[in-house]
Amino acid sequence: MKSYRAKSGPFAERPYYTDADIENICTDEMRKLELYPTTPSPVRIDRFIEKRFSVTPEYDELPDGILGLTRFGANGVQGIVIARELDEEGTLTAERRIRTTMAHEAGHGLLHAHLFLTATREKSLFGDFTDPKVPKVLCRDMPGSAARPGYDGRWWEYQANRTIGPLLMPRPLVQLALEPLLERAGSLGGYTLQAPRREEAIRMLATTFQVNPAVARIRLEELYPVADTAQLRL
Repeated sequence: MKSYRAKSGPFAERPYYTDADIENICTDEMRKLELYPTTPSPVRIDRFIEKRFSVTPEYDELPDGILGLTRFGANGVQGIVIARELDEEGTLTAERRIRTTMAHEAGHGLLHAHLFLTATREKSLFGDFTDPKVPKVLCRDMPGSAARPGYDGRWWEYQANRTIGPLLMPRPLVQLALEPLLERAGSLGGYTLQAPRREEAIRMLATTFQVNPAVARIRLEELYPVADTAQLRL
């Protein structure tokens, strides 16, 4: 992981993570905690947070538009809070959104905890929910998320969003889940996913890993872009 001087935002430096870096960080952390599934199935993201950060996700009333927040201290993550309205909604869509929000908050813990030792201009990022003296990240539906594709310059949120796929849908398990839909291509043992089967693949991934279809679609695009006619990366 490299770091550069930040040109914007609340931090003095900006870490740079490649896609491979984030995949490896998420996989390594889950394996260390023995929470990496042995077969394609939902990751126990709440348990991951408990074991990795020694905090239990809690639900509370958050400001409008805020899905979750992560509190930080000298020793890293001090707490993770999810919007109570998501929990009270009681729908499958909301339950899956809770999982996605937890993965996003865990991403901040994995990628950004070290930055809070030197964070400046805290109000521009942390807001003033509950105790303004406690550093925290308030997380909304961000550009680059399933709800709002794109990028608006808040790189810390973009990076946290990039951990959602690897934490909830690890690459090798996605590929195992997709095997019934893949077709062998060429003589090198590669496989392709034909365009007519993409929607079926999205539904399969959503059900298998307990995520909303929009999240499954983003992960499928990461691993197998629509415009890429090459073999599925193994």
